[in-house]
Amino acid sequence: MTVRSALSWSGGKDSALTLWTLRRQGVEPEALITTVTDAYDRISMHGVRRELLVKQADAIGAPLIEVRIPPACVNDVYEARMAQAFASPPLSDVEAVAFGDLFLEDVRAYREERLAANDMRGLFPLWGRDTGALAREFIAAGFQAIIVCLDPRALDPSFAGRAYDEQLLADLPAGVDPCGENGEFHTFVHAGPIFPEPIACEPGEVVQREGFTFCDVIPA
Repeated sequence: MTVRSALSWSGGKDSALTLWTLRRQGVEPEALITTVTDAYDRISMHGVRRELLVKQADAIGAPLIEVRIPPACVNDVYEARMAQAFASPPLSDVEAVAFGDLFLEDVRAYREERLAANDMRGLFPLWGRDTGALAREFIAAGFQAIIVCLDPRALDPSFAGRAYDEQLLADLPAGVDPCGENGEFHTFVHAGPIFPEPIACEPGEVVQREGFTFCDVIPA
């Protein structure tokens, strides 16, 4: 019997790979959950415009549940907002939430703890996969993504706005995870097998903010 589930959706490659994997297993998430920072009206941490997030959700064909949080959100507020979302339809009707986590044990344990507090469980369909192989599989499957946020302590700011492709993988410095699992970078997926057609967009201005480098992706 298929588990009724939702998908934690960041708009990036790990979320896209998770959805692609679930669909190949015959599982269609009943909703996407995304945290959006109120003051910026952008996907939290990734900095992607909400307009592009909505285009992704429309293309996927799943209801989008936006969990609105303030800038520099403290953990108590974040957890309260998430619990409120889980207590309301359609999330109150699901049994599990899928995540694109790959190998960070502490992150997975935190998610499972918070879900258990809301009588849910976590699904981790990519867990334990080799990140280099997963990155190449993403590209080979026809996905296209842009680097939208990076930590300049791990990766040169010149990588912001670049396409996530074989050349980028070859150019990553030693020690940077190919999937950015340690927070080195984040992506926005605009084409691939989960979408009926590409989402028209282009890299815009690159800015430094709050210790991170962001590329503002512009809807085209």
